[in-house]
Amino acid sequence: MSRRASDYDESDVRIRPSRRGSRPRSKDRPAHEDAVPGFVVGVDRGRYTVLVAAGAGGKRPDGRPWPERTVTAMKARELGRKGIVVGDDVELVGDTTGNPDGLARVVRLTPRRSVLRRTADDTDPVERVIVANADQLVIVSALANPEPRPRMIDRCLVAAYDAGLDPLLVLTKADLADADAFMANYAPLNVRSVVTATGETGFEGLEALQEQLVDRISVFIGHSGVGKSTLVNGLVPDARRATGVVNDFTGRGRHTSSSAVALRLPDGSGWVIDTPGVRSFGLAHVDLARIIQHFPDLEPGTAECPRGCTHDEEECALDAWVASGQAGPAGTSRLESLRRLLRARSGDAD
Repeated sequence: MSRRASDYDESDVRIRPSRRGSRPRSKDRPAHEDAVPGFVVGVDRGRYTVLVAAGAGGKRPDGRPWPERTVTAMKARELGRKGIVVGDDVELVGDTTGNPDGLARVVRLTPRRSVLRRTADDTDPVERVIVANADQLVIVSALANPEPRPRMIDRCLVAAYDAGLDPLLVLTKADLADADAFMANYAPLNVRSVVTATGETGFEGLEALQEQLVDRISVFIGHSGVGKSTLVNGLVPDARRATGVVNDFTGRGRHTSSSAVALRLPDGSGWVIDTPGVRSFGLAHVDLARIIQHFPDLEPGTAECPRGCTHDEEECALDAWVASGQAGPAGTSRLESLRRLLRARSGDAD
């Protein structure tokens, strides 16, 4: 027999569960006021190794402050698609004790002071962030075995200038070839340089390099086989970065570092970030107009340039600016350096 509506009472009412769950969703997110700050030193397949400073996170159960420790973390869902890279400053919740079996969550990403990025080539719209918060780009190139690649160096210089990093050129294997002749190409750019070699008494030039790394976060970059990881191992003996040899037939090195990692110098005076060897450095993300800003002696001369001037054409006003002496005695070589960097960005470098 069917029941009338008046025959039901409140106890008979049944609510069909929502497919999205019965708990109402809120737009409010946890404040995470107890989040602990940390520094990302490694990234591996969605897991982040984060260095947490001594004293951060309050006190231990015995009342003593927490020591410095490394914490394994994953990215919290509320961060969405925000990428996290080596060098990032983050904030953590969860197990931040350094327990090897524990897992924390990255809930905040601190605004970056600098970002070094590249693209696969000059037409690729996808930017790949290499590291964050570095202030110096160490461009490593061998003088021989493999032969130096000036176009690669020029591209790294453009990326450094665009990211606001100070470039440092490190030339390895000076025992196999002369460094002075090669460095003459970069004299107009006033790029700092260090020359290293394998000598009779051991690795030469390492102390000079160490002096350039004091109180800085330096990211090392270079193509495979140039001795980048060998340098890192010399600077940080406990790093144990894998090293390889150059193929006798192709002249190319084998990739030995598979991921970027931040390593603290033994005296605590700075950080070295070693990156995997690269064979290309796309600059699709770099605005051509910004490159001239890194040549303050030439930039005023662009005021008379025609609209849309590429600064590498007959109508460019920079030739007259340099000829008039307003760019100083090194104006001619500085203008050629500028144009070489512009060609590196456009893919037309020699």
